[in-house]
Amino acid sequence: MANIKSAKKRAIQSVKRNLHNRMIMSDVKTATRKFEEAVAAGNKDAAQELYPIAVKKWDMAASKKVVHKNAANRRKSNFYAKLNGMA
Repeated sequence: MANIKSAKKRAIQSVKRNLHNRMIMSDVKTATRKFEEAVAAGNKDAAQELYPIAVKKWDMAASKKVVHKNAANRRKSNFYAKLNGMA
């Protein structure tokens, strides 16, 4: 356990930030999973509805610096390719 006041504060901040980041990533993963399931099922209408939601979640995570912006952009690009690849 930390003895210095600033180290104690940083430990508390770290716990709070971790909880917040996990909450955001949970939303991102849920939106991603729903989109991926729609694509896997071949349901283009559902995939088109879920695509903007998934993209928005990744943008939100990137803007809050939970994930790197390039990682979010790569995921969004993959989503778009999967959506266009559906027959």
